[in-house]
Amino acid sequence: MPRTSWAAVPAALLTATLLTAPAAADTGYQRYVALGDSFAAVGTLTNIRTDPLGCARATDNYPSGVAARIQPEQFVDVSCGGAQIPDLTSPQDVAFGPNPPQFDALTAGTDLVTISIGGNDAGFGEIIQTCSSVSFTDPLGAPCKRHYTAGGTDELAERIAALGPRIADVVRQIRDRSPRADVVVVGYLRILPPRGGCWPIVPVAYGDVPYLSGVQDSLNRTIGEHATAAGARFVNPGVTTGHDVCQLPHLKWVEGFIPTSLSVPVHPNARGQAHVAGLVASALG
Repeated sequence: MPRTSWAAVPAALLTATLLTAPAAADTGYQRYVALGDSFAAVGTLTNIRTDPLGCARATDNYPSGVAARIQPEQFVDVSCGGAQIPDLTSPQDVAFGPNPPQFDALTAGTDLVTISIGGNDAGFGEIIQTCSSVSFTDPLGAPCKRHYTAGGTDELAERIAALGPRIADVVRQIRDRSPRADVVVVGYLRILPPRGGCWPIVPVAYGDVPYLSGVQDSLNRTIGEHATAAGARFVNPGVTTGHDVCQLPHLKWVEGFIPTSLSVPVHPNARGQAHVAGLVASALG
């Protein structure tokens, strides 16, 4: 999701995740276009495509899992790590790029679109960096919450509220370009547990864990409400607990700051992407 964090991959990466390919189902889709940021794009680091390399777009991300299940005639994945809403209509500057405007992939014949977007627009990378830094000043307290509410209002709540209408506009623009398409907006896998945490392995202060978990819940809820109001379907992978960054390696769907699989820090691993793919395929019936 963040524009730069995916590139800062630690050397202590251990093993790749092996997944069994799901059974395919012929749903009759002709052209499936996948859009979005790194929570759509990434997967196993050894499976990254080079078109361009800077997007960290993997062949085992959730769009690829959806395509394997529904077997469309055409599958076009233009998701890209670090993408924000403006990158849907303008080129995105990435290493060995740029990545063309994602909406360029939409056609009148496109009949399925998935998209994960909005986290970077709300400042995901900056929030992670800020909250991890201040956690060392008060690991048992809530220094991150104090930082973002210091002015008497919750800055993150305001950012999320401002994001909602922009999500609705994204759906409308997709429909303008691809009027026949089923549009599925996909939220974000749960990063932190609802409470507790695992400082300092994941450097978020214990008092900030419920605050940031609530922020992500609000982000997913806001995206979902505005997406459905604009006529899209919404899939929320964030409702499931027990697979966050603090879990054991075989349980986690999102990696921590030091990944325990060949995955991007603070992003979905292959197991997480496979789970999201199953949710999206189920939503398509």
